Amino acid sequence: MDDTNNTLLLKRPVSLKVIVTPRWKEEMQQQLQAQVGQMDGQIQQLDAQSQRAIAEIQKQSIVPLPPSVSQQIDNIQIQVNQQKSEILEQKNQALQQMQQVQLLELNQEVIQGQMESFFRIQAGDNLVQKMNVELVLRDGVVEEIRGEI
Repeated sequence: MDDTNNTLLLKRPVSLKVIVTPRWKEEMQQQLQAQVGQMDGQIQQLDAQSQRAIAEIQKQSIVPLPPSVSQQIDNIQIQVNQQKSEILEQKNQALQQMQQVQLLELNQEVIQGQMESFFRIQAGDNLVQKMNVELVLRDGVVEEIRGEI
């Protein structure tokens, strides 16, 4: 008798953990620093774009500026400030993560994310055990697979 008729292929989340090493800490700091740099660039670009847009509106308008033009300029500034605020919040989170990475102890396990994998299940299998799988990495190399594969 063929067992494939009595099994089911399911998808499960797999926790991805890393063991903190000096190399991992350095790589994480570099990634986070790069993100902070990108966000600083986004803020500068946003400022430059808004200044150009406002200058263009002012150039096309008569002096003194009509209320509708002033309102248009105010709306641009409000929108730019909202976007800058969102970027600054993300930058603050990245800076906090950098600080947290520095405080991690070597050989400590840290959850880095989740992946998905497929597994076969059949009558009599313990679903809870099959769902709990962790992948442990040290400097990008699989060190251990925990749980039922």
